[in-house]
Amino acid sequence: MEKLKRGGQPSPPATIRLPSRVAYFDHNATTPVAPDVLAALLPVLAESYGNASSIHQHGQRAKQLLESARRQLADRLGCSPKELVFTSGGTESNNLALAGPHRHVITSSLEHPAVAQPLAHHANLTVLPPNAEGLITPEALRAALRPDTDLVSIMHANNELGCLQPIAELAAVAHHAGALFHSDGVQVPGRLPLNLTALGVDLYSLSGHKMYAPKGVGALYVRQGVQLHPQLYGGRHESGRRAGTENIPGIVALGTAAARPLTDLSALRDRLEAGLLAAIPHAIVNCAAAPRLPNTTNIRFAGLEGEALVIGLDLRGFSVSSGAACSSGAVEPSPALLAIGLTREQAKSCIRFSLGESNTADEVDALIAATIAAIAHLRKLSPTYV
Repeated sequence: MEKLKRGGQPSPPATIRLPSRVAYFDHNATTPVAPDVLAALLPVLAESYGNASSIHQHGQRAKQLLESARRQLADRLGCSPKELVFTSGGTESNNLALAGPHRHVITSSLEHPAVAQPLAHHANLTVLPPNAEGLITPEALRAALRPDTDLVSIMHANNELGCLQPIAELAAVAHHAGALFHSDGVQVPGRLPLNLTALGVDLYSLSGHKMYAPKGVGALYVRQGVQLHPQLYGGRHESGRRAGTENIPGIVALGTAAARPLTDLSALRDRLEAGLLAAIPHAIVNCAAAPRLPNTTNIRFAGLEGEALVIGLDLRGFSVSSGAACSSGAVEPSPALLAIGLTREQAKSCIRFSLGESNTADEVDALIAATIAAIAHLRKLSPTYV
């Protein structure tokens, strides 16, 4: 590992004002259930327990709730309610979208495992690398297309880097070649306005727990005329596209979450980045020049292990995420960070901060101070930072 000079190393502040609670800055992993979503959910759990397939009053009440939530979600996504299939979450939505006897599939090396793993053993798969800013360009996709390409799957926003792909342009390129276009959009609906009809995608996955609804509910947008290959067989639920009694409480919560106003977190994100970059030497924002989610920043802090910083910040009252994951007892760097050209060592030094609507400027300032203190402490102990 290259040794780094300590020049300009900040001194930790004499006192750090911490919030009275543990401040949560890991909203890309999951969001808390919003109070108004919880208020809509609880009465359904207690009172509207009918099966939406039943013809009696209890069943019809459940059916009304189901279709009302479908309309709420369709309004948020800019599509027809008939184009939405409710699922158990983003993973199921992705698997359902990708199923089928495809001849040649194109995807990217940035994808979540819920896309990468279902496609990993496909006999004819092309995996596109992003550029240094984490983007798949229309030109790169066009060059990878073949006469037998029938499906392209590129995620809308990367969960770690926050970079936003040019989905409309990519979908147009795919359609020009006669291929369907799917996007894992799990990170987007609760953070940016969407119009799936205008975006031009054929299939689009989302998950409730990324947009202030509970875990265990999600949806797949299926453009009218696109045929699915069902993965669950049983009853004729969801117009025969996804068998299984619908999770009415979860779906009501998802519909309620979809109807909530969006919170623009870009100013808080920029405040966090500016504070950290000004005070901490050798700090670099990954994919800073790319269009990004307004709530997400991924920062590389040279000369330390990201996992150690996650623990250090947790002890100081802040929940964040690192650029590495524990797999079979070994800490491995994020494939997305490697895909943009970072070394394994650099990828392991990255931290993702993902903000949510409950975060405040005071919490951001306290997080900046805590990060400065934690990094100063860790770099003193680091044999590679001298």
